[in-house]
Amino acid sequence: MAYLAGVELGGTKSVAVLGRGNEIVDRIVVPTTTPRETLQALSACLRAWRQETPFAALGIASFGPLQLDPHRSGYGRMLRTPKQGWEGASIAAALTEGLDCPCEIDTDVNAAALAEYLWGAGCGQCSLCYITIGTGVGGGLVVNGKAVHGALHPEIGHLRLRRAAGDSFAGACPFHGDCIEGLISAPALSRRLDGDPAEVPDDDFRWQMIACDIAELACAMLLTTSAQRILIGGGVGLGRSNLLPLVRRTALDRLSGYLPFFDERTAEDIIRLPKLGSDAGPLGAIALARSAAGLPD
Repeated sequence: MAYLAGVELGGTKSVAVLGRGNEIVDRIVVPTTTPRETLQALSACLRAWRQETPFAALGIASFGPLQLDPHRSGYGRMLRTPKQGWEGASIAAALTEGLDCPCEIDTDVNAAALAEYLWGAGCGQCSLCYITIGTGVGGGLVVNGKAVHGALHPEIGHLRLRRAAGDSFAGACPFHGDCIEGLISAPALSRRLDGDPAEVPDDDFRWQMIACDIAELACAMLLTTSAQRILIGGGVGLGRSNLLPLVRRTALDRLSGYLPFFDERTAEDIIRLPKLGSDAGPLGAIALARSAAGLPD
């Protein structure tokens, strides 16, 4: 079984992994600081692995937005992003330097969605949407085993959705203010909750408003994509176990019985946590490497 390498480039930390099949056999974690410092550390790890354990392909799963059209200039580069200093960073070129192997790059959320489709909560389904709530808010969509791309890639974190009644928080997105990323990303929650969200008790009324925001996003995905699974991951999504039941109940209320497949019986099955947990991103990078190597699912 061929070795594969992957990189998950996140807003706060980045991970390089070496895998066989869907098993991670080695990994390193580096903080995401400047593009030069972060990408050099990851590249050095990949080159060392390549010498010791030659891998068949590399997958890169990065926060975005990214230029993913190979026919346009700037392929593999970071586009305009709230992450300070990263606009224009040449992600793919920096990480493939010195490697003679196929490579595939996609967003971190599309990659995580692919991993869940292959090995996690999406097994046996035709479609799923993976939402990550962390430093930013992103969404990946997989339909029939393929990540959805078009003019760009899904940027659901910048949707502007119906607000909860009485919620006056102005939002924290530097581009759009109260888009969904500006409301529920980790930096937004720190401002919204006046401190570390981990220290705010579950019964604080503000969590209900946050659950309303996440439910609105889930409803938007169900109405526009008819995804069979909506997976809520990322540091915030995985770290607040009280949120998911609130999100399901609010989504049921907001949809008012309109979607025949979404009811009290099915809501728990449709809106759920990723099965792969925090490994969805790194395994997503491995899934991209499998595709680059031409390996079957």
